[in-house]
Amino acid sequence: MSVGLLALLDDVAAIAKVAAASLDDITGQALKAGSKAAGAVIDDAAVTPRYVDGFSADRELPIVGKIALGSIRNKLIFLLPAALLLSAFLPAVINPLLMIGGAYLCYEGAEKLYAMLTPGKAHALEQEIEPAATDAAMLETEKVAGAIKTDFILSAEIMTIALSTISTGNIITQALVLIIVAIAITAVVYGGVALIVKADDFGVFLARNAHTGAARGFGRWLVKIMPGFMQTLTVVGTAAMLWVGGGIIVHGLAGLGFDLPEHIIVAIADSVAGVLPGGYGAIHWITEAFFYGVLGVALGFLLIPLAHYAIMPVLGMFRREKAATH
Repeated sequence: MSVGLLALLDDVAAIAKVAAASLDDITGQALKAGSKAAGAVIDDAAVTPRYVDGFSADRELPIVGKIALGSIRNKLIFLLPAALLLSAFLPAVINPLLMIGGAYLCYEGAEKLYAMLTPGKAHALEQEIEPAATDAAMLETEKVAGAIKTDFILSAEIMTIALSTISTGNIITQALVLIIVAIAITAVVYGGVALIVKADDFGVFLARNAHTGAARGFGRWLVKIMPGFMQTLTVVGTAAMLWVGGGIIVHGLAGLGFDLPEHIIVAIADSVAGVLPGGYGAIHWITEAFFYGVLGVALGFLLIPLAHYAIMPVLGMFRREKAATH
């Protein structure tokens, strides 16, 4: 009996070692996948805060919470199963689908740029397509829906990049790694966004209640810089849509065999990074992002009339018909 018990304990110990090794492997692959997707994570964090711009302070965190919930739903309910199924059965479809998402980012980024450059014309064009929200609740709903749609594209890129770094073909391991990446990245992005949007309120609290002059001065400084910081972040978020969208299109074309644009951009980035002093990697990335952004702007502005005068009116008719039936 004691021999049997010892054998059972040996088996349990062996299973525990295998489980621990598997857990270590999954954790390690999740960290690797998350680091590979860091660029898209930064873009996601830069894009999101602009969706709470203009709302009262008491609605900022609830809006961020709604977007975060939509983001985790995007990743776990829609993108995770889709990524695993497409990777297993239709890997050739992933690239074209990502390119469609990249084109959407280019369109949305170009639309925001057009609104910045010609606010009056952009507003009139929006009013032609769809009336503005009539109350704060409707505006909040529209903003959250828009943020979740944009998040879907960025999350798809994050999940695809993460999936491409997983070394094993075991679908269980792939799923666990993607779940860890999805939860961790969502927490990092939207936790950071929550800190950003509430920084001015924290500054007011310090300025009024801190016990030292240095802390009160820091609070006043936070309050002073945050409006400009938020405006800058809005610009960065728009730029992020354009360079991520343009990059997805360029890499997608390369994946389809048309790699000339990618070769040209990489060659220019190599030349610029080799001539300018400083960090080679940072200069190379900035140069690539610039040209991806230029292509994103060009494609986005080409898509604006198509979207506004063909796609949106059709979608508007469906929405009106649906509203009429309720």
